[in-house]
Amino acid sequence: MSLATAAEYALLLVAPDSAVVAPGAGNLSARERELVTLVAQGRTNAQIAAQLYISVHTVSSHLDRIRDKTSCRRRADLTRLALSAGLV
Repeated sequence: MSLATAAEYALLLVAPDSAVVAPGAGNLSARERELVTLVAQGRTNAQIAAQLYISVHTVSSHLDRIRDKTSCRRRADLTRLALSAGLV
């Protein structure tokens, strides 16, 4: 877990009421949940692409679709979503 992810997690534990949970987490496909989990684990787009045997462009497309569904714009928001949904 990266330092930024650990800090987000610590904030979530300390102040769970103030954490913003993005809507639409239940609307994600299995593949999209997999990508959110990998982002929350601190993987880069290139690392995700290599692990899933897809192109970096495909990872970017998936993340764009995830961001549209969840309104999470930053990787930290996706990490918070993964933590609150129990994906990590």
